[in-house]
Amino acid sequence: MNIRVNPTRMELLRLKKRVRVAKRGHKLLKDKRDELMKSFMSLLRNVKRLRLTVEQQLRLGYQSFLIARAVMTPEMLDEAIMFPKQRIELEVAQKRMMSVTAPVFRLRQEGDVYAYGMAGTSGELDMALGIFAELLPTLIELAGVERALELLAEEIERTRRRVNALEYVLIPTLEATVKSIAMKLSEQERGAISRLMKIKDVVRAK
Repeated sequence: MNIRVNPTRMELLRLKKRVRVAKRGHKLLKDKRDELMKSFMSLLRNVKRLRLTVEQQLRLGYQSFLIARAVMTPEMLDEAIMFPKQRIELEVAQKRMMSVTAPVFRLRQEGDVYAYGMAGTSGELDMALGIFAELLPTLIELAGVERALELLAEEIERTRRRVNALEYVLIPTLEATVKSIAMKLSEQERGAISRLMKIKDVVRAK
């Protein structure tokens, strides 16, 4: 497929310049895609590590909580966890990874997670709340890293589409158009030379 343009030398020079720019852009986008993939794989390993930690600790916390719920009356359990003393603040900042802006969450915890007296409660409840309190910063970190991973994946896909569009559509089309114009100009030159030779022959014949 060719671009419809006038087959002139100025147009040929302009298209050759576009080819050079497109190839340079293609190389830059491929380099960007490769760097994004490296960052993506690094984050993916981090996500797997954090998720494994979170799942293991959540399992332990829920097991302890289920035991506490089994040995305590519903009224005692509700009373123990109804009025929390701990205050939590979440700050959201941003960091840039190449062309991707990802959120960074910072957690502040103040106060005691145990908002009840120890006499009338189960030790398993203490254990469950302690596990959940320790796990919360890791959960927040995991949320930030997973969001960054999603944003990186979207940017990788956009970059991949641009690379493919340049590699398989724009650059071949420009090169085919350059070749077509060069051939037409060459034909025009040969035609002009042929006409000049005929004119010379006519002049000489006189």
